[in-house]
Amino acid sequence: MKLILGGGGSGGHVFPGLAVAAALREQLHGDLELLYVGTEAGVESTLVRDEGIAFEAVSSRAVRGRNALSMIWSFALMAGGIWDAIGVMRRFRPDAVLVTGGYASVPVGIAAWLTHHPLVVFQPDIEPGWAVRLLVHLARRVCVTDAKSLGGVPGGKGVATGYPLRPVFYEIDRPMARARFGLNGSPALLVTGAVSGARRINRAIEARLEEWVQFAQIIHVTGEQDAVRMQRRREELPPSLQHRYQPFDYLGDELPTAMAACDLAISRAGASVLAEYPAAGLAALLVPISGAGGHQRHNAQILVDAGAAVILRDDDVNTDLFETARSILEDSARLAAMRRSAAASAQSDAADRIADVVREVSDG
Repeated sequence: MKLILGGGGSGGHVFPGLAVAAALREQLHGDLELLYVGTEAGVESTLVRDEGIAFEAVSSRAVRGRNALSMIWSFALMAGGIWDAIGVMRRFRPDAVLVTGGYASVPVGIAAWLTHHPLVVFQPDIEPGWAVRLLVHLARRVCVTDAKSLGGVPGGKGVATGYPLRPVFYEIDRPMARARFGLNGSPALLVTGAVSGARRINRAIEARLEEWVQFAQIIHVTGEQDAVRMQRRREELPPSLQHRYQPFDYLGDELPTAMAACDLAISRAGASVLAEYPAAGLAALLVPISGAGGHQRHNAQILVDAGAAVILRDDDVNTDLFETARSILEDSARLAAMRRSAAASAQSDAADRIADVVREVSDG
């Protein structure tokens, strides 16, 4: 089977495609030829090549929130990207095309439709972004993370599959994960802003770092922009407390291990949290970003409704983040209940279910 993957702009639009590719490779006993088509400037170019998957770049960039002149330039770049992607389709001749959202997926999805290659769209967020809103009309099938999203899929072509995770999430032992990060028996907190970090959250941790480490061990994925500063803050802590704070600019393949090691996460609410935190049995204090159409709030609400998370408004981070996190971590019964609820909502077969859909359209 020959498959083209598309999507990018953030890790949350790349990792689902890689997870489905891994499931397909296992189902097909290795008889799978992959090509990933994305933008050179996006994180996908690095993440995909690190996996040893062939990559071709096309032009595209985000449109939302730009001024009129910049939007015209964005659409011009996207038109060029569509033309480039059409050439990729004709050369590679895929049996199916799977796109996972983000602006990088638009040229790939439109080119698949124009060249009559079967297109499957995965909608990671509960409320779709503009790219997915466009592409669902061109797709043969649309896979969604949660059944609540099916009402927005036209033509009865939607299927609720869950959010696909890489196999590593199901292979981690919690005691070994805690040992990897040198954690003792006291509560452990994971603070993460994904690949790029979360600057407002980082600032709130920095401002009261010595107080934070009094009640929690912290693994902090800072993002590259804040890494040096947060490492400096660690060195300013009393020597007896420094081991309780571990900053990393990026954890990559070790992020699932960090999730398994910790009791509570503080993070944004990108679509990946809907699957990664349940798989790790990780409670969450979610701070949805207010931009990007507000779809993170809908993602966060799914985990809140499951009893696995608490939402904090972005505007309240500076004033309320510390006390909210401490109240959860110091209430062992509440924390345990949230972690049980997270684990109960885990869905381990999403990648296989999307792989089945891809195979179905390729045979049709």
